[in-house]
Amino acid sequence: MTDLALEQVKRLREEVGRVVVGQRALVDGLLVALLCGGHVLVEGVPGVAKTTAVRTLAHALGLGFRRIQFTPDLLPADLLGTPIYVPGRERFEVRRGPIFTPVLLGDEINRAPAKVQSALLEAMEERQVTIGDETFALPRPFFVMATQNPVELEGTYPLPEAQIDRFLLKLVVSYPDAGEEAEIVARDARADVAVRPVGDAAVVEELQRSAGAVYVAPAVTDYAVRLVRATRDPEAAGVRVVGPEGASPTRPVALGASPRASIYLVRAARAHALLDGRTFATPHDVKRAAPDVLRHRVLVSYEAEADGVSPENVVAAVLGSVETP
Repeated sequence: MTDLALEQVKRLREEVGRVVVGQRALVDGLLVALLCGGHVLVEGVPGVAKTTAVRTLAHALGLGFRRIQFTPDLLPADLLGTPIYVPGRERFEVRRGPIFTPVLLGDEINRAPAKVQSALLEAMEERQVTIGDETFALPRPFFVMATQNPVELEGTYPLPEAQIDRFLLKLVVSYPDAGEEAEIVARDARADVAVRPVGDAAVVEELQRSAGAVYVAPAVTDYAVRLVRATRDPEAAGVRVVGPEGASPTRPVALGASPRASIYLVRAARAHALLDGRTFATPHDVKRAAPDVLRHRVLVSYEAEADGVSPENVVAAVLGSVETP
């Protein structure tokens, strides 16, 4: 890790902070995903700066940005592109869709039908798309932030667990506190703040290499694996999951986190260490990353759901019970 990488992270945070008031967890989550080369699913009510945060980060990095509003009538071709016949040349030429951008905001992804969701998530995984009989590489870096509304469920198509698992993090965005909200209102009366680019694609690649070079001790890796494995069978791991009203179901989890979660948890711990200016990851970095890495990978049982148990309850119980090295 170089001093240049640490300085670049600091400048990015400062530049985003000039525009986005508060929402430190959201900004840090976006930076963690970017450093890991992963994607983010964000859940939050409208108006809490989700779009502003990702647009500001894209502009601060000097990267292209596009926003797509997902709707029930959206088609895969609207996202990926489609072959268009050109009469003068008497042939088909591919017109690329909005997915060909370094930073993509998919707004309300759960409003799009399964075919569109699959097209996006395949592109996220493979970093390429196929249009007609041609395959096209997506830009590097390629970063997706998808949002979903936790309140309004009418006209939505819930993401299958296998597709949700492709997201590195799931961030839950809450309302700002009173002081931050007052500052937001005060800034609204001022002129718009222009975002200054403080990086480019080469800088992003260097930051990703620096994050990958962060040292993770075997004991820290073992801790991350034990946390993930405990989500699959909490009872066998000695974890007692308790709901908000004190109920403790005998079988709280229907589906736990996959081995991909273990990989992502260690990657996210490295990124947290880099954001703190360290060359090594600690168990605390794993604990900080765990809620965002695991909450969307845990599916509670029907019995637990009836008792009011949420995936967050399971993750909190695991973090509180699994021994820390």
